[in-house]
Amino acid sequence: MKVLLSPVFYLLWRVRVEGREHVPAQGPAVLAANHQSFCDSFFIPLVLSRRVTYVAKSEYFDAWRTSWFFRAAGQIPMHRGGGDASKRALDTATEVLASGGLLGIYPEGTRSPDHRLHRGHTGVARLAFGCDVPVIPVGLVGTRRIQPPGRRLMRPFHAVTIRFGPPVSTGDLTAELRGKGEPEALRAFTDRVMAAIASLSGQECVDEYAKRATPPDDTTPGARSDGDDPSRHLSATPRSH
Repeated sequence: MKVLLSPVFYLLWRVRVEGREHVPAQGPAVLAANHQSFCDSFFIPLVLSRRVTYVAKSEYFDAWRTSWFFRAAGQIPMHRGGGDASKRALDTATEVLASGGLLGIYPEGTRSPDHRLHRGHTGVARLAFGCDVPVIPVGLVGTRRIQPPGRRLMRPFHAVTIRFGPPVSTGDLTAELRGKGEPEALRAFTDRVMAAIASLSGQECVDEYAKRATPPDDTTPGARSDGDDPSRHLSATPRSH
């Protein structure tokens, strides 16, 4: 996919990458990005030499017309039938990290309905603390102009900037948060990740969750309708907590 699409993307769009050295050459890590457009999940994997894995609903792997694409794009199926979807998504993401992979998620849980950066869900913190892995904040700039919400085709000849920031590690927070309860610790870490993303994307932060209000028939990797968005399951707090 990268061999085929990278020349096309660099020809049609002015892609600028900053801070790529912050992404580890090997070993597990979480890429936590702002989510402005369906095409976000194309640009991030294409500018990295490593494979970036997203979690997608299993229905996309059932039909041959779509299964080859989602596998080639670095996605793995999440079976939604029975049990708690949030727990299954977290378990699947944990397996990716345990195997030393790069996991891509959007802490906002869905595409932002506006140009602002919305409150992050705590799934990113659960993965960081539970798997003891760094979280690499990612700021995407310009993808919303390339493919605004509701538009199925990408507009060519626009500029996009992808900024990778220094990893946000749980190490410096462990002692600081030791006296707090789990919800407070997860929220504090998530807020720190979102602040790092905002500094990279230049977006205004708002203390409210993003609400989705766009057509449900788009099928770009990493972004679904509210009920099917894998990153929303990853960011949801399991009922047991």
